[in-house]
Amino acid sequence: MENLERIADYFDRHKLRLVTAESCTAGLVVATLGDVPGCGSWLECSFVTYAPEAKCRLLGVNPATIEKYNLTSEAVAREMVHGALRNSHATAAVANTGIAGPTPADGIPPGTICFAWGFEHEGTTLVFSETRRFDGDRNAVRKAGAEYAIERIVHYHSQLANGTGPRSS
Repeated sequence: MENLERIADYFDRHKLRLVTAESCTAGLVVATLGDVPGCGSWLECSFVTYAPEAKCRLLGVNPATIEKYNLTSEAVAREMVHGALRNSHATAAVANTGIAGPTPADGIPPGTICFAWGFEHEGTTLVFSETRRFDGDRNAVRKAGAEYAIERIVHYHSQLANGTGPRSS
């Protein structure tokens, strides 16, 4: 992945400590970040929670949220971010949940990934979320999703640093 050194430098300069909560990327976000020498200064831990039960047990996702919004939803990704931050000493989190493929699930097309990014900021947790659809086979979707998740950490954190981010989660 291009720009990893620039992203790592951003994490260092802004004293971010990162946790990931991954579902459909199955650890590719943390594995990609782990390729950066010195990542231990800003990478704290990762939760890979593929099964709904694991999301509930390890990250505190409410089963009612899954029931109401679906497993592939921004609501679930947002709860994953909150759980990852609560269960770590990180100041930044990224989460994803989706359908890599090859077949649709619950009417949701393959390649659909819901993301959330959360930051501890001035005593509160601020969360951004979005849904994207990626093309390709399941591994291409997972790789594209992991890279997108990483790139958007800097995008959203810089909005907070510039005062243009959300004011509550």
